[in-house]
Amino acid sequence: MVSRLHPTVQPAVPQGHGRRRLPAVQGGFTLIELLVAIALMSILAIMSWRGIDGMVRAQELTRQRADEMLVIQSALAQWGADLDAILPLASTTPMDWDGQVLRITRRTSAVPDTGALVVAWTRRDMPGVEGGGQWVRWQSPPVRTRNEWQQAWQQAEQWARTPDEQARRYEISLVPISSWQLFYFRGGAWSNPLSSAGQTTGSTPAAALPDGVRLQVTLSPGQALTGAIVRDWANPTLGGGRT
Repeated sequence: MVSRLHPTVQPAVPQGHGRRRLPAVQGGFTLIELLVAIALMSILAIMSWRGIDGMVRAQELTRQRADEMLVIQSALAQWGADLDAILPLASTTPMDWDGQVLRITRRTSAVPDTGALVVAWTRRDMPGVEGGGQWVRWQSPPVRTRNEWQQAWQQAEQWARTPDEQARRYEISLVPISSWQLFYFRGGAWSNPLSSAGQTTGSTPAAALPDGVRLQVTLSPGQALTGAIVRDWANPTLGGGRT
């Protein structure tokens, strides 16, 4: 007897009863999360900008203060250089202070020597400047004769009081100051140059020089340095040979 194989019939699977599908995974951010992220990034950007702006402002302030310090140092260095270069020529006045302007006859620093110079220092009232005044220096062209020196000496005095456009060509504004004073060292003590104790006559221009000059200048507020600065200068000849 021959047995016949009959194929196994699988039962039909009803539609809708297959394998259950896994839910799809949703990616990205929600709208609220995006808004929060944008807000945080904006805050960070503002904070970073303020930090950079603060650094730039600090650098600008530091540079401004450094420039102001350099100007003050240069002005005081020029003051000392003028006194160190005093030139007591015969029949001239090497230095004179009248309470408003200090006039000095000095050597020139040019090489070769082109003659003597007359320089003047004063405080000029300037309402637009903080502190109300400016320390100003004036310098004449080189002089080679006594007549040229006399003209420059008189011009320096006139410049300090009523400067004209011609005289202003030879001036330079230095630093804002509120006030300044001078004292001469004579007879072992500091005194007012305009007082009898501060005045000395000598047989030569060098002998009439004081043994020392004290500058007391008050810098205007708002600068790198403010307040009073005192600078003493000692005559290298000790008052024209006096001991």
